[in-house]
This record gives sequence, structure tokens and C-alpha cells, in this order.
Amino acid sequence: MHPAVLARLRCPVCADPLAPAPDTHALRCPRRHSFDVARQGYVNLLTGRAPHVGDTAEMVAARTDFLAAGHYDVVSAALAESATRVVGPMGDGRRADAEPGVGAYPLVVDAGAGTGRHLAAVLAALPDAVGLALDVSKPALRRAARAHPRAAAALADTWQRLPLADASTAVLLNVFAPRNGAEFHRVLDPAGALLVVTPTDAHLAELVEALGLLRVDPAKADRVADSLAGHFTQERAAVHTARLRLTGAEVATLVGMGPSAWHTDPQRLAARIAALPEPVAVTAAVRLTVWRPR
Repeated sequence: MHPAVLARLRCPVCADPLAPAPDTHALRCPRRHSFDVARQGYVNLLTGRAPHVGDTAEMVAARTDFLAAGHYDVVSAALAESATRVVGPMGDGRRADAEPGVGAYPLVVDAGAGTGRHLAAVLAALPDAVGLALDVSKPALRRAARAHPRAAAALADTWQRLPLADASTAVLLNVFAPRNGAEFHRVLDPAGALLVVTPTDAHLAELVEALGLLRVDPAKADRVADSLAGHFTQERAAVHTARLRLTGAEVATLVGMGPSAWHTDPQRLAARIAALPEPVAVTAAVRLTVWRPR
């Protein structure tokens, strides 16, 4: 784990700093709360049972293949561009004599990171930054821990107190994931930004009609704003779109990555997907909003 990431981690029990425990594969705080580091590289910072286990190994493998095909590169590129605009004015980049901090090694945190692909894209655009992927899925974190040489990964419930120091984060990514406005505000540097990606009502519209999937709430943008308004001010918003041409297997993976996977009959869905002529033309349409701490 990069020292600049470790320096920002905090014990989820008492909020004291964490450090490697001698002769163990664990991190420990001064009060001796200890947290195991898995052999795959992520640290378990849960303090109880997770509310859910997140994506399974099979779901993660399918998602990895789908993202590796570049279908959601439009999202990664938009995040990287926005993150560069945020971090550029914050400091002069990495300095050899600097302590870890926003101006020395800016920290990018992805809350609900999945496999870490979007985080890796942002770090590739910010050569002086380090990253931390947070998720409740162990299979996803096994991949996120290896997503980029400057990225670390931690098992954490983002609905609870985040295992990070106050004002420790330069950029916080939130892509199709729950938003904990109070905690996001606490961990963000006052000069930092929260980047939120949500679907528009045009997102996957072709599949919504053909497969009977859940529709995006038309008031989605308003609900996001309401959840963050007490802690953040919206700086800008933009819609990013891409036209995808998918195989039937990729359509099945795409559906499985979203909320419709929990609300549709698997056999009926599989039959409808099999009936689609390939390649399947699908629109990806997302809204990226940039929020500044109040």
C-alpha cells in the first residue's frame, strides 16, 4: 500500500491512524484494533456484518469482461477529465520532501468502486495521485487491489463512517453507487470535489423497451441533488453518451450489472435476450455532476 494512502486511513472503530502490525498481515491502530490484509491485497475495514455481500465472483468476472471491452470508457474518460480539472489547481503535484497531503499526493477515493476500472483511469490521468477503492464485494476488491500500481483497496460499508481522515481526499468518485453525503463531505478536502455519475432516462432505453427493465426515475437528478444539497453545491453537470453494439452475452451482463437483475424473472429475461438480433444497438447515457463541499 502506498504510504500516502496508508497515512489517510483511519481505524473504523476509534478513528485513530492505522499502521502495519509487526510480523502480521494486518493493520493496527494505537488502541490495538486490528484489521486483516487479504493475500489478494485488500484490507478488511468492516466493523461488523456488511448489509449485503455485493457482487458475486461470477458477476465480477462478467463485469470485468464487459468493461474491458471498452463499453463504458465514456464514463472513465469523463471522470478522468473532471478529476484533472479539480486536482490541477490544488497544488504543484508530488514533491519529494512533502508529507502525504492533498498537494503532495492527491488521494482519489472511489466509493462503490467495483473492480476499480474507473479509479484506474483517473489515476492514469493524474500521475501524482494515489487511489483507494471502497466496496463491500470481496471478489470485486480482489481485482480493484490490482487495478493500478498506485491504487489500494478496502472492504468497507460506505453507509457507515468512512475509514478515512477528515479532509483527506482530493477527489471522490461515486459511480452508480449509494451516496453518503455527510461522510463524503467530512473526508473531502475543502478544495476537493465529489464526482457523481448517474443514468439519464435515455440510458439503455432500447433494452428497457425490449426486455421490460426498470426505468430510470425521471426525478433521479432531483433526488441526487436533494441528498447532497445540505453538504455540497453543484458546480456543473454534463451528459455523456455512447452508442454500444453488444452481443447477447454482453446484454445479459449489462442487465446483471444493474438493478433490474433483482426485479426480473431470470428465465423470461434470458428468453427475451436470446430473441434480440445481434449486434444489439444500445445507448449508454449518463450524467456526471461535479459537487463542491459547502
